[in-house]
Amino acid sequence: MYPLLLKAPVKDYLWGGRRLIDEFGFETDKEKAAEAWVLSCHKDGKSIIKNGELSGRTLSDAVTKWGSKALGVKAESFEYFPILIKLIDAKDRLSVQVHPDDEYALKNEGEYGKTEMWYVVDCDEGAELIYGFKNAIGKEEFKRRIENNTLTDVCNFVPVKKGDVFFISAGTLHAIGKGILIAEIQQNSNTTYRVSDYGRLGADGKPRQLHIDKAIDVTKTAPPELEYGNIGEITLYPFGTSRKLAECEFFTTELLSLNGKVGIYDKDSFTSLLVLDGDAVISCPECNMSIKKGDSVFVPASLRLTVTGTAEIICSHL
Repeated sequence: MYPLLLKAPVKDYLWGGRRLIDEFGFETDKEKAAEAWVLSCHKDGKSIIKNGELSGRTLSDAVTKWGSKALGVKAESFEYFPILIKLIDAKDRLSVQVHPDDEYALKNEGEYGKTEMWYVVDCDEGAELIYGFKNAIGKEEFKRRIENNTLTDVCNFVPVKKGDVFFISAGTLHAIGKGILIAEIQQNSNTTYRVSDYGRLGADGKPRQLHIDKAIDVTKTAPPELEYGNIGEITLYPFGTSRKLAECEFFTTELLSLNGKVGIYDKDSFTSLLVLDGDAVISCPECNMSIKKGDSVFVPASLRLTVTGTAEIICSHL
């Protein structure tokens, strides 16, 4: 086994921009890039390996070839690859939406639910997003406001800054606003229930599908319970700092601000490294390679390596 440098499938949703192409170097033949799925074994877009003997194969192929030893014992409780990581460029605002939990999604969609976290990589001045409700409301009022287009009157709009963190548990109403670039770490699911899309038309010239009944079933019509914004304990190390962004049953994520050398090793879980800025060199007996802004690396469980350089890196594992 060796560290896998990954090529991301790129999605050209209508609200996307050009930053993932122009600043992060993602490749696409489309005019815009809304999302880059930088770590994915999902059927709707799988990461392709760029280095070593498995070059040209998918990350799913590597997991199948290497087996459970590549994922680690913490992955044994999951039926399939547990997480999906994206970079999202919202040139325009996304729909108001919600994701179901595992029980509802497995029953109705045949895949996991979706709890996720957002790290704001960058944003325009004055950018804001929707995170839950301003005050608790009932399901009937929720339905009525969807129908009469007054839902946003009761949504919790949050001004955002670079470095802000939001934990979006399943059932939380949310919407990324215009002019925000986000790193999203989530369960391995592509199930989204749109509640409102501001009357926009899709590529076919028709209004995009909404999922009102299912959204009413799963939405927690209340203000967010968790702290958000400029949060996360920062620990100082010889190599720089580590900021804890999220820790839950589905994933743990830190932001490494690297200025030197750090060791990466987890005997119980694979590790994902996503470079947000700067560059570095990965060294281990199995592989040596340079990584830069936009690069994503899958590190198999129990593989010991060092990362040396000056870079901002999102580090995720189980």
